[in-house]
Amino acid sequence: MKASKRVRCLLVAVLILLMVLIPQSSLAALKRGSTGEEVKTLQRKLKQWGYYTGVVDGIFGSGTENAVKYFQRTNGLTADGIVGNATAKALGMTLSTSSQTTSSSNSSDVYLLAQCIYGEARGEPYKGQVAVGAVILNRVKSSKFPSSIAGVIYQRGAFDVVSDGQINLAPNDTAIKAAKDAMNGWDPTGGCMYYYNPATATSSWIWSKTVTLTIGRHSFCL
Repeated sequence: MKASKRVRCLLVAVLILLMVLIPQSSLAALKRGSTGEEVKTLQRKLKQWGYYTGVVDGIFGSGTENAVKYFQRTNGLTADGIVGNATAKALGMTLSTSSQTTSSSNSSDVYLLAQCIYGEARGEPYKGQVAVGAVILNRVKSSKFPSSIAGVIYQRGAFDVVSDGQINLAPNDTAIKAAKDAMNGWDPTGGCMYYYNPATATSSWIWSKTVTLTIGRHSFCL
């Protein structure tokens, strides 16, 4: 047998072994941070059956996660908020092996970032909207925060728009443009990772941060 054929046979054997050893639930799963058409299908089913009241936007956020847990508890499944094979079967869904747990699509990232910008900063100067997007991206780059846009936005307690549901609002063209500008590298804050509105902020912790600049109603801090 030629060397090239032996290599191919070895690779096939390794792939078969991996498929046997790796649980099916790790090959395909939908969970917080997932995006795409499968998430939309999931949301539609949950909404139709009364488990989900949010927007069918294809973004697996906290609302979708809570709905999945509700469905799982009601149907005797492990209430972990993750749609693996068992939960998918109960939902009448078949997951593709390409289902991922992160927002890897650039267009999905832009839209989610725009949703957060719209919820947090609509009505602010355009520069201030870009600045909010830049803060989120600065957190993604920092080891102190989750390493994805979805992870940063949906981090518990990070943004009021997630807890009050405004994250599900459709962003306008200005917010989408601001998200694109931020993702293309425009950072009006100079590296800030926090911001707040002095007129509404109640956290004593955020007031301890040193403000480096103010844009509109938002104060930005390192």
